Amino acid sequence: MKIKNNSNEPITNVEFTTSENLDVIRIDQIEPNESVTEFLSMRNNKSDGAYSLIFTRANGKKEMSGGGYYTNGASLDRWVKFEVKSDTTFAKFSGIGY
Repeated sequence: MKIKNNSNEPITNVEFTTSENLDVIRIDQIEPNESVTEFLSMRNNKSDGAYSLIFTRANGKKEMSGGGYYTNGASLDRWVKFEVKSDTTFAKFSGIGY
C-alpha cells in the first residue's frame, strides 16, 4: 500500500489495516507532499473483509477511509494507493490481473 499526503498539513497517527484488524501498519507522521509505501501481511487473515486507513489531520480531526475487498484472507488487489487531499481522501485499488 502507498499513502501520499497531498494536503498542506502533516497527517499523524496513520494506521492501515483490514476489517479483521489482525495486523496494523502504524506511521507516526506523513509530511505534506511525502508518501510512504509499506506491505501489510495478511498471513493470518481467514475471512472476507475490506481495508481501512485511519489518520488524524493537523486540526485534530480523525478520518477514516476504507474500501477494497479480500476473500478467505486472500487479497483481490495487487496494491492500494491512498491520496490525502486537504478536504478528502481518494483510494485506488489495482486488480490482480489474471
